Amino acid sequence: MKLLLDTHAFIWFIEGNSKLSGKAKALIEASDNQRFLSIASLWEMTIKKSLGKLELGMDMQTLIDEHISQNAMEILPIDTSALFILQDLPFHHKDPVDRLIISQSLADDLVLLSIDEHFSSYQVNCVW
Repeated sequence: MKLLLDTHAFIWFIEGNSKLSGKAKALIEASDNQRFLSIASLWEMTIKKSLGKLELGMDMQTLIDEHISQNAMEILPIDTSALFILQDLPFHHKDPVDRLIISQSLADDLVLLSIDEHFSSYQVNCVW
């Protein structure tokens, strides 16, 4: 299965936070699944960290080196196919990063790991 982790799912996974469902944790840890994290999530974390709205306990370089690489995750770039979907995506959800992640999930046929209830308004394969 090809998984795209929403930003909070990634953070909860690396922190070992109990807010991450057992199902989501098992899917992330399953070695036969391919795991992706959107570059938009990294951008979001960097902005929130620089504004003091997110405490990760590490710098972004460490986060990438230790958690993305060691967990065999791939950084998903933003490509034009996701942008073409984004331009026509209904505004059920107003958050621009979440809308981009939804578009990437649709463009690349990825299962989206997210607790965000707004995602169910879109035709995205979302699990939690």
